[in-house]
Amino acid sequence: MTTEIKAMSLKHGAIVLVRHGEPNVSRKVTLSAAEYRAFWANYELLGLLPGQTPPRQLKDFVARCGTLVSSTRLRAIESAQALAGERAFDRHEMLIEAPLPPPRLPAWLKLSPRIWGFLARFWWWFFNHHEGQERRSEAEARADQAAAMLIGFAAGGETVVVLAHGFFNHLIGRSLKKLGWRLAESEGYKYWSMRRFERG
Repeated sequence: MTTEIKAMSLKHGAIVLVRHGEPNVSRKVTLSAAEYRAFWANYELLGLLPGQTPPRQLKDFVARCGTLVSSTRLRAIESAQALAGERAFDRHEMLIEAPLPPPRLPAWLKLSPRIWGFLARFWWWFFNHHEGQERRSEAEARADQAAAMLIGFAAGGETVVVLAHGFFNHLIGRSLKKLGWRLAESEGYKYWSMRRFERG
């Protein structure tokens, strides 16, 4: 086998991390910590807001990808289905979002879900507030495992598209960078956005 052919055979495909579409939940409320805890538990069960149309560019991209996978959360599964139609894809528990247990602040304090989400992530990340759920160190280890899995999928040279979640996609991206991958393109972390990683 020539050096050129060897190099071609070792070339990985890209890994594209996509955030799911908008979930079917209203954030136009104010909640106590306990109410936000129930809000997040319900959010984890919900699918997509009806009537959404995925970006055409992303849909065309998914049609050309070699491997499509999603997390096992309904909002991720429905997003993958909206992009892929009848195409089969695997679901992986490893790709679910990291938990968001809110800090135990006074019951009279009412905040929007967006602010509670920020506070919960801050407390979880910096103060290890987990309420018996997954810890930061455990989520980072899971992200390392997910990155290794995706690199395996990409090893044959085909592009891999992942339908998962904003923060856990961020953790996977950090893991990919540690393993020598670079961020080649990013649309941020909004719904339906994608971040493309390539072998460095």
